Amino acid sequence: MRLFGFKGPNGVESVGALLKDGKDHFIDLCATDPLLHNSLQDIIQSPEQLNRARAAIANANAVTSKLNDISFKVPIERPGKIVCMGLNYADHAKEGGNARPEYPSFFMRGPSSMTAHLSPIVRPQVSDKLDYEAELAFVVGKKARHCTLENALDCVAGYSIFNDGSIRDYQRKTTQWTIGKNFDHTGAFGPWLVTPDELPLGCDGLNIQSRLNGQVMQNANTKDFLWGVAETIVLISECMTLEPGDIVITGTPAGVGYARTPPVFMKPGDICEIEIESIGVLRNTIVDE
Repeated sequence: MRLFGFKGPNGVESVGALLKDGKDHFIDLCATDPLLHNSLQDIIQSPEQLNRARAAIANANAVTSKLNDISFKVPIERPGKIVCMGLNYADHAKEGGNARPEYPSFFMRGPSSMTAHLSPIVRPQVSDKLDYEAELAFVVGKKARHCTLENALDCVAGYSIFNDGSIRDYQRKTTQWTIGKNFDHTGAFGPWLVTPDELPLGCDGLNIQSRLNGQVMQNANTKDFLWGVAETIVLISECMTLEPGDIVITGTPAGVGYARTPPVFMKPGDICEIEIESIGVLRNTIVDE
């Protein structure tokens, strides 16, 4: 399933499922089944709600709508945690002047830093150094602690795309990256959540690319992860309990703007697209605060 939260033209919030046979239409799950919650976060952590969603998709009388008629919401609006990885690709570590790490860098984002598919990424008043970062994201569907490589992927509800927009000068004001990663509406997330049954195990071997105004800036593959999805869950869950609705962002490959000569930063009017094979394209325009 490819599930997303949205707001319709009448302002009503609902959850949709992308149709497999068309890119322009989707099933309005809540209109098809009034017993379904209008929060994707609620649906993914309830086996009963997930079964109802599957049944609504299979319903011959399902209510369908056009993607052009809606506004996408961030797939998970109230995550308990947004755990981000840094330096998960050796080439990106190298371009930033870092040796191949023995352990990933971790930092946290807050919900107010996120923005949805087709909503603007906001360049803040205090900086013009807004950078793009193409990243695979996954959402936790059930509580996980002290996972093993054998059972880690069982806790994944689905995969999505994240543009870990970074304010580079603020990121480097301190030894911790958090402040440069949490400006309002800088981290784009979406467009939908793809359930694991539609993707390779652990999303291994998927092409990942960022494009700025149509120009390819990053071009890599998730097979180049230093720590794959299962190992990432093992590392995080040995420290903290992962809970339903938590988001994990898995790091970006080489090609970011600050490492270029001259540096390339996003500016108002730009269009940034992040594409991950078999998942989709996350697209955002850039605006000034």
